[in-house]
Amino acid sequence: MKWIVGLGNPGSNYAKTRHNIGFMALDRLADRHNISVTQNKCKALIGEGNIGGVKTVLIKPMTYMNLSGESVRAYMDFYKVNLEDLIVVYDDMDTEIGKVRLRYQGSAGGHNGIKSIIQHTGTQQFNRVRMGISRPDPGHAIVDYVLSTFMKKEKEALEQTIEQTCDALEYSLTNTFEQTMAKFNG
Repeated sequence: MKWIVGLGNPGSNYAKTRHNIGFMALDRLADRHNISVTQNKCKALIGEGNIGGVKTVLIKPMTYMNLSGESVRAYMDFYKVNLEDLIVVYDDMDTEIGKVRLRYQGSAGGHNGIKSIIQHTGTQQFNRVRMGISRPDPGHAIVDYVLSTFMKKEKEALEQTIEQTCDALEYSLTNTFEQTMAKFNG
């Protein structure tokens, strides 16, 4: 079984913001495979299904971004799952919009959701898909930027990022993460 955690903030006022691109990707993946992400467990919304013959659980923490690790830890402890089977999907300012970067370890890089997961799992070694949201213009506050919505001119690149993320996630379920990185990091 694989488990995929998309990071974001709960609530309709955050739904279309840059910080919620992880939720957007999970919603698209769920739509592709008729998975309903509506069970309220482990401080998250959870949906279980079958993707490419692999039992897959999609998880959207409802703790707000900076406490995402609480939900990940609760799920790990309750279901006795392995970190090797986890993929975390989240926004990344150091990746250009329209692109994704896959990694299997590393620091939080200033991302509070990843910082929380590292804190609650005690390791930096877990698979990640970093979805590009680009950096704000100089002088624009980071917090305002990540909580802002995408501009109309970014719509095509946003769609590309979401589709590429879903393609990478599907591929990763039946291939090693190293193979997935080789294919999708370009």
